[in-house]
Amino acid sequence: MTLLFGWLPPMAKVNPWTAETFDLLYAIFQRDFKDSQPLYEGHPVWFFPEMEDGKEVIFWHMTSEKNKNTGERLADFRRSERLPWARPMVDNHTHPEILAFDYVEADGDTNTYIWLKDHDFLVLMKRYRDGRRRLLTSFYIKYENYRGKLQRKYSRRQK
Repeated sequence: MTLLFGWLPPMAKVNPWTAETFDLLYAIFQRDFKDSQPLYEGHPVWFFPEMEDGKEVIFWHMTSEKNKNTGERLADFRRSERLPWARPMVDNHTHPEILAFDYVEADGDTNTYIWLKDHDFLVLMKRYRDGRRRLLTSFYIKYENYRGKLQRKYSRRQK
């Protein structure tokens, strides 16, 4: 098992998808975000504890994508297989492979982006005034226009 960059673990095996795949992914989520609390720049990273189908809503955001037509959440293979990367990216956000930055959104909220640019994976958190971060989601970046949007946000980031 080779770690990318020496700190990024291998992706989770989600293909073939089985009835146990979400259980395997949930064990990763539990280990990385429930059993121990990550810190970002010395401040806690947390998430809302709301549950849906026996698991935290944030877990579903990190492993599935909402169908725009039906509103149903469907398993997202690329997002799911990279779930083991989310915590190490938070922990190692200062590494040169990562672009980590705060950006003030149009609604006035400040979000923290942790972007593993060359591997098209993003962890997104909301930043609070006291420095705490709330985990919002993580996902694989599959569209070129979104990469461009992220690059523009990075160039206009909060310094």
